[in-house]
Amino acid sequence: MSIAPKILAFAGTTRTEAFNKKLIRIAAAAARAAGGDVTLIDLRDLPMPIYDGDLEAAEGIPPNAQKLKELMLSHPGFLLSTGEYNSSVTGVLKNAIDWASRAAPGEPELACFKGRVAALLAASPGMLGGMRGMAAVRLILGNIGTLVITEQMALPRAHEAFEADGSLKDPKRLAAVERVTSQLVRILNKLGT
Repeated sequence: MSIAPKILAFAGTTRTEAFNKKLIRIAAAAARAAGGDVTLIDLRDLPMPIYDGDLEAAEGIPPNAQKLKELMLSHPGFLLSTGEYNSSVTGVLKNAIDWASRAAPGEPELACFKGRVAALLAASPGMLGGMRGMAAVRLILGNIGTLVITEQMALPRAHEAFEADGSLKDPKRLAAVERVTSQLVRILNKLGT
């Protein structure tokens, strides 16, 4: 019997009722149903200063950035609901990536990202559903050694997409989330991670 692949899931936003937080909860449940061992975190619980090389040189990697790195190092798969601010990656997600990319003394460069597999989703009130934010995150992760799977899901008109209980109204949208998470679990299983 194979061991369930470990997946770290989080949204690239901190607002309590953010559409991407609702979407990542649905995606995390779908990944569990597909056989993944999912850890769902909230970046709000890991506040970090804006990345600053002088701060890093003077004080090292902040404690919450180190906690995020430890979580990332212990999970070969990432499931991200990226969000989108001003047609690109959210500040909180970019900052988390920037801090996690910093090597501690004796640690290999980009250890949190190289050899990892990521799946991307996004939700937005606009008609593109966060596609531009996902594209930016795909580019960043690909450039630092993470394999981003081809299957992805954008949820347009997110302000109309959820039931009061946080579930998706449209079964076709849920099926799209399930396709993304199933592919992530399948790839991680094939890689034996």
